[in-house]
Amino acid sequence: MVDRPGLERFLRRHQRVGLDTSLLIYFIEGHPEFYGHSRTVFDAIESGRNLGVCSTLSLLEVLVQPYRRGKEELVNQFYGLLTTYPGLTWVELSTEIADLAARLRANHRLKTPDSIVLATAIHAGATGFIGNDVQMARVPAIDVLLLDR
Repeated sequence: MVDRPGLERFLRRHQRVGLDTSLLIYFIEGHPEFYGHSRTVFDAIESGRNLGVCSTLSLLEVLVQPYRRGKEELVNQFYGLLTTYPGLTWVELSTEIADLAARLRANHRLKTPDSIVLATAIHAGATGFIGNDVQMARVPAIDVLLLDR
């Protein structure tokens, strides 16, 4: 797993960072292994040292389980926290992002959701991306930090 100093160095190198859905889930659910890392990232974003970029697809993915379990209050809490978090920008899927995602999917054999969140980050000017999917690290257009490495 990446150590905290490695994560801090990554955040210093990349003022604008894309966030994978997994990072949002680690933060919201207090994941036992990755919460500390996600907290470091969100603290940096909240303080203004970094700008976080997320695809609205990630919001969809985060809300699925609370909706599935009929937890409307949890849906409202997640939605409220994530959509108002200081320094966190939500980017909607556009034709330009869809085209870039298709190219990333074709060239690097990514799953569609992974290609969309990476394309969103790249399109929004992020130079770094934080997640936990090794497939994403194959994309040379953006510096990907995997938390479990």
